[in-house]
Amino acid sequence: MQLKCIAIDDEPLALELIKQYIERVPELQLVQTFDDAITGGEFLRANTIDLLFIDINMPDITGIELVRSLKDKPATIFTTAYKKFAFEGFELEAVDYLLKPISFERFLKAARRVIDFHAVKYPAKAATDEHFFVRSEYRMVKIEMNEIDYIEGLEDYIKIHLTNVKPVLTLMTLKAVLEKLPEEKFQRIHRSYIVPVNKVQSILNRKLTLANGAELPVSDSYVAFINEWMKKGR
Repeated sequence: MQLKCIAIDDEPLALELIKQYIERVPELQLVQTFDDAITGGEFLRANTIDLLFIDINMPDITGIELVRSLKDKPATIFTTAYKKFAFEGFELEAVDYLLKPISFERFLKAARRVIDFHAVKYPAKAATDEHFFVRSEYRMVKIEMNEIDYIEGLEDYIKIHLTNVKPVLTLMTLKAVLEKLPEEKFQRIHRSYIVPVNKVQSILNRKLTLANGAELPVSDSYVAFINEWMKKGR
């Protein structure tokens, strides 16, 4: 699986170099490049990517300011000619910080960190996959799908409620976690909730009861779930 990448840099030569480097790594797929942070930021807010290469010192808005403004942050590798920005970059949990001029060997080392991490966090889906990984409290936590009671959205975080286990809190959106889950087994019922279909015990007045006794609302936008659940005789 290739990681979708974009590169943002206001220096044409630097941007071309990053483009060439990305194209030399089979695991990376260059989606687009931008020579200004504002346009690049608009693209990031409207599209999902895996890896962002971004210069720090740019006019109008810096790379650090742009990344800090993003609700859903991709893995980020900062590129810059100035060492003084390193601390701010790592404060945003950047994967790496590349100092210009950048050699291909140094670029590849940074890219490999993302490729390897992505392989652990997002293992390739297969019929036998019954788990996924999330980062919580500075650790990678394995989530068994059959232990999920429901998933709750809390602004920039989600809380994964598990059977007989302490809930896991992680920096992620409901939309992002839903992409990890098989559609036939998990459904969104509200802007704040995802439920495992087989743990829904009953539905009354747009409120469903789960196997663990939790009662959750079904919003107007997801009322079709009730009809589908009833049609299948669950």
